[in-house]
Amino acid sequence: MGYYDQDHQNRYKGQKGNKGGYFLASLVGVILGAILVVVAVPKLSDYNVLPYTVEPDEELQDEAAENARVQNVSLDVTTDVTKAVDKAGDAVVSITNIQTAGFWSNEGNGSAGQPAGTGSGVIYKKEGNTAFIVTNHHVVEGAQELEVSLQDGTKLPARLVGSDIWTDLAVLEVEAKEIKTIAEFGDSDKLKPGEPVIAIGNPLGQFSGSVTQGIISGLERAIPVDIDQNGTVDWQAEVLQTDAAINPGNSGGALVNISGQLIGINSMKIAESAVEGIGLAIPINYARPVIEDLEKFGEVKRPYMGVQLASVNEIPGYYQQEALKLPKDIKSGVAITSVEPNSPAAQAGLKEMDVIVEMDGQEIKDIIELRQHLYTKKSVGDQMKIKFYRDGKTQEVTMKLSGETF
Repeated sequence: MGYYDQDHQNRYKGQKGNKGGYFLASLVGVILGAILVVVAVPKLSDYNVLPYTVEPDEELQDEAAENARVQNVSLDVTTDVTKAVDKAGDAVVSITNIQTAGFWSNEGNGSAGQPAGTGSGVIYKKEGNTAFIVTNHHVVEGAQELEVSLQDGTKLPARLVGSDIWTDLAVLEVEAKEIKTIAEFGDSDKLKPGEPVIAIGNPLGQFSGSVTQGIISGLERAIPVDIDQNGTVDWQAEVLQTDAAINPGNSGGALVNISGQLIGINSMKIAESAVEGIGLAIPINYARPVIEDLEKFGEVKRPYMGVQLASVNEIPGYYQQEALKLPKDIKSGVAITSVEPNSPAAQAGLKEMDVIVEMDGQEIKDIIELRQHLYTKKSVGDQMKIKFYRDGKTQEVTMKLSGETF
């Protein structure tokens, strides 16, 4: 019993002594917890673990606002295309063809006269007080008045200097006071398929200065053209093919290379409206001599033969044999149906019913090929060798071309 009581008393004393230790430990824990709360809570708030409110940092706010402003600044994009447009764009103008003289109609009923059509043009020369503009013949055809609109909206009355139906080109002149930009001629003979090009014009008569981009799709395309709209092909236009969009109103506008140089005059007249992705333009090297003649003479000075013609392939076979007396193996050429007195043809000895088959050693199959050779390869005053059939036998003569037209 004594042993038990003594042990019990010892344990009781130990438990009583531990009460002080427990109290001290608890007090230290409370103090450490308070310190931890003070130190840790703001840190936890930084990681969004606990909500924590701090006063806004003005320097950080300013930096954030500056970043927002930087994000809203537009970029200044400069490419070869934009450089080309900057160089040539202001040289392209809109042209209005007015076929009722004056703004008000002649009937006096107060209704405004309507333009017959609109197109585009390119300022290519400035000389003294005059600036010259090249466009298409069909853009200005039949006009009683012509008005040119510059890129800045300035409107100028224009005068027709000259026009040519065969090449579909025309030249206008305006006062040069408001003209600031002149197109620079390029070299269309150096163009390559796949080379990038840019069309600039006035599509639909209302989108002045429109820009479309494409490539050269083909060179030296021959497109049949019915000049007098009688259903018979009269001419083959030599043109550039591009996939740059060329729409009504673009006629007469500029086709420029990536250097901003004028390498073609756009034309919708020789394009098929139902076809997409095929635009056509008159090569500038082909157009330049025409432009020069129109500027100087008001017309194109072309060589003149003084004959009326018919393609052999359009003449019935019976008459080829009986009237023309052609050998059976000759199915092409150009028959002379009449010769004007004192003309180059008459002076060379050509007669009615002669059939021309060669010019300067080049085979001539029809009227179109004859005109192409005469108009594009010969000049006024040139000599031209002609091979022809007369009464079934071949003969040759040399003709000196004059400068009249037929």
